[in-house]
Amino acid sequence: MIQLPLKGTLDQKVIEKIVSLLEGLEYGTVQITVHDSEITQIDRLEKYRLPPQGKMRQQPNGKKSKQRY
Repeated sequence: MIQLPLKGTLDQKVIEKIVSLLEGLEYGTVQITVHDSEITQIDRLEKYRLPPQGKMRQQPNGKKSKQRY
């Protein structure tokens, strides 16, 4: 574990909050904001990845075909 040179010690509740924000996060970020060597804010941004879907493309003969482009 990385030791941070913070003024005070990390509160156990803050550590538990960070861990709970990381749990179940498949894609995204957890951002910790520090001011004057103290954690002041924690943000969680979760992204949902959608499976690729093909688009309908018009062929020269007038028929539609499902191709990715």
